[in-house]
Amino acid sequence: MRRFVIMGVSGCGKSSVGSALAARLGGIYADGDDLHPAANVAKMSAGIPLTDADRWPWLDKVGQYLALAQDTTLIGCSALKRIYRDRIREVIGAPVCFIHLAGTRQTILRRMQARRDHFMPPALLDSQFATLELPGSDEQAITVDIDQPLDQVVAAIIIALEETQS
Repeated sequence: MRRFVIMGVSGCGKSSVGSALAARLGGIYADGDDLHPAANVAKMSAGIPLTDADRWPWLDKVGQYLALAQDTTLIGCSALKRIYRDRIREVIGAPVCFIHLAGTRQTILRRMQARRDHFMPPALLDSQFATLELPGSDEQAITVDIDQPLDQVVAAIIIALEETQS
């Protein structure tokens, strides 16, 4: 059994990549946004960035979801700061791989503007990039450029995962 967090700023494609990657790995994908309390969703919908205090209970739920997993499981979660990733690792108490979906502000803004029915407004993109701390070399993480078709993003992740296992 393997556990993965598909991470990155809002609009980077966590749900699309996570679902496609789960299908390739024979696993399960869950959207971490579904674990946000209603107050967090209301705040973000109003264009107000979350604070660390807002995020802790949500990050705990993300970690708990993965800790209870019985099969290969992937979950989408921004996990923007190292301390957030550390918190998830602590709650899981088992190995987890973070897959960072990296893209330019322009690419992600274009994607955010094209999507419908999502609570995160494009106005919060700059605060997401300001908060983002790239995974360190000491973290079990891979980074993939999202400025390519979905199947190529997934293929790049599969290759990177195979390289880390050899």
